Amino acid sequence: MNYISTRDLKQQVTAAQAIARGISAEGGLFVPEIIPTLTDEDFANLCKMNYPQRASFVLGKFLGDFTAEEVDYCTKGAYVGTFDEDKPAPLHTLCDGTEILELWHGPTCAFKDLALQILPFLLTTSAKKVNGGKKTVILVATSGDTGKAALEGFKDVPGTEIMVFYPSDGVSAMQKLQMDTQVGENVCVYAIKGNFDDAQSGVKKIFTDPDVAKKLEENNMLFSSANSINWGRLAPQIVYYVSAYCDLLNRGEKLDNGFNVAVPTGNFGNILAAYYAKKMGVPVGKLICASNANKVLTDFLATGVYDRNRSFFTTISPSMDILISSNLERMLFELSDRDASKTVEWQNALKNNGSYKVDAEVKAKLDDLFYGGYCDDAKTKETIKTVFDKFGYLCDTHTAVAVNVAEEYKEKTGDTRPMVIASTASPYKFANSVLSALGKNASDDEFDAVEQLKAVSGTVAPTPLAELKGKKPRFNNLCEADQMEQVVLEYLKIK
Repeated sequence: MNYISTRDLKQQVTAAQAIARGISAEGGLFVPEIIPTLTDEDFANLCKMNYPQRASFVLGKFLGDFTAEEVDYCTKGAYVGTFDEDKPAPLHTLCDGTEILELWHGPTCAFKDLALQILPFLLTTSAKKVNGGKKTVILVATSGDTGKAALEGFKDVPGTEIMVFYPSDGVSAMQKLQMDTQVGENVCVYAIKGNFDDAQSGVKKIFTDPDVAKKLEENNMLFSSANSINWGRLAPQIVYYVSAYCDLLNRGEKLDNGFNVAVPTGNFGNILAAYYAKKMGVPVGKLICASNANKVLTDFLATGVYDRNRSFFTTISPSMDILISSNLERMLFELSDRDASKTVEWQNALKNNGSYKVDAEVKAKLDDLFYGGYCDDAKTKETIKTVFDKFGYLCDTHTAVAVNVAEEYKEKTGDTRPMVIASTASPYKFANSVLSALGKNASDDEFDAVEQLKAVSGTVAPTPLAELKGKKPRFNNLCEADQMEQVVLEYLKIK
């Protein structure tokens, strides 16, 4: 199992090289040469396994230069003893035909934990194979959840340094506190003046700057990524869709016609993982791409034109406040029959003009696979209240977007297949917004809001969030987006 770049088919690397590098030298994203498939016998065996075993089985298909023992070491290290009740991705039945796939039972209470608890194991194992003893410098751009999950996963991991950049006014108070209080001798956190796209573009620019790469080489270092542009971040997300299918089968659900998946979507990694699960043999029907007011993906799926030249909105679902969805590049590469020249053409147009249009063949494939919808803040709040009043279930501001768009899809199409909705964060990470949705007054103090939400909903706040109370921020760094390269080199003590 080798990997190729979405922008240059001549770039062929092993799994360990793809994970260690994070991104190809010319800026392309690594994808497997072949997507492995799972047989009925495989699924029958997977149904008998626990989550770490399922992860080993699925990831083993993609990690050709890892031994079985190395894969087990990674999955056990990530998924044993780190999630609530040792159940990383449980299903919660919302109502007949609708399941909530809860992906926020890890140490940072967001779905990113499912990938970022295992990525340090995958990366350090890869580095031993290919990096020749160099220190790995991990750069992360975050819209809120990835940053904390990456910091938590990589804190004090030998041979690594990690720097996280987040938009100063684009994350929730709880997300900001999670990052700014992070412990670890190898971590650094910066807020930037700008939005997530500015942070993401800045990180990509640093990654592909040959002068910076030379300076790192001279200091026995190299870059890698913990964003989902790194295949090692994306592959573990495939596992929870496979696992959800197995859980449905174990319940005796009738899935003769498959099931639909609804995902609150920003950078396109989570829903792309569902696509890859479908390619592997999981009977996913429609992939429902749910956006907030930053509906660049909704418009793209409707028209075939991707256009980031539009107003940017700061919403109550900040992890989706994104106008450049990096993982869409992998999707377009797949749907263009892996035509790297088309990928380059579209990505250059996006970089230079802010927009591109896919051809009719790719647009037809998108229509077959996806449904795109969006939900503004008012509808998001309305959905949170409706779901709580009707089902007694408390969902966060991102999950509510997916619930709303999933219902819209069912009403418009009459599709009655079972629905699995990816729930991406604990509602307590956005306590004030959820309180407001329930008709309660917000609080200036984030932890007062947590207590109010507990009282109103009768639910329990996750321990990792409750334990933040009283912690003093360790980081208060702020820089301009065009200063990111400078602060990276300064942190690494490179002149």
